[in-house]
Amino acid sequence: MEGSLVYVMGPSGAGKDSVLARARALLPPDAPVVFAHRYITRPADTGGENHVAVTRAEFAMRRAHGLFAYHWHAHGNDYAVGREIHDWRAAGLTVVVSGSRDHFLRTGGLDSQARPVLITAPAERLRQRLAGRGRESALEAAERLERADAYDIDDPRLVTIVNDTTIDEAASSFVRLLSRLGWPDAALRRA
Repeated sequence: MEGSLVYVMGPSGAGKDSVLARARALLPPDAPVVFAHRYITRPADTGGENHVAVTRAEFAMRRAHGLFAYHWHAHGNDYAVGREIHDWRAAGLTVVVSGSRDHFLRTGGLDSQARPVLITAPAERLRQRLAGRGRESALEAAERLERADAYDIDDPRLVTIVNDTTIDEAASSFVRLLSRLGWPDAALRRA
């Protein structure tokens, strides 16, 4: 049986990377879940997610050779997820991908087995987080905030997680969703 694709998206500053990192720590060690790395034309030491940093030329070469399952451009960078996710799903694993709302809409919701998840937060919380992470200039942060409400995901499969309290609460909600997709008797690891 093919595994599920859990496509996580949301505005900058929603805490997607933090929620996903904490969810990984809460999962039981034998959970049939894998988290895909993204290939990004951004230096590895920029902070935030654990990604594979590639140059624009390497990104273009990988794209030309069909090594990406998905790719998109946002915020001056190129982003992609490797095609290995297809093998992981074929092996029956639940695959978690951090993607783009724009990309999700442009693909028509990916495929019928995709489970879209929107991680979001109130506007003031987004503003605070963007200012605190220091990855963008003030102008870039303002542009990201403008995009926060730019995409309306109208998909009946959509699950929304509002990350406005603790990371543990949002991550636990995400893990419960994962367990419903593939292993309903699993319990959270106490960390």
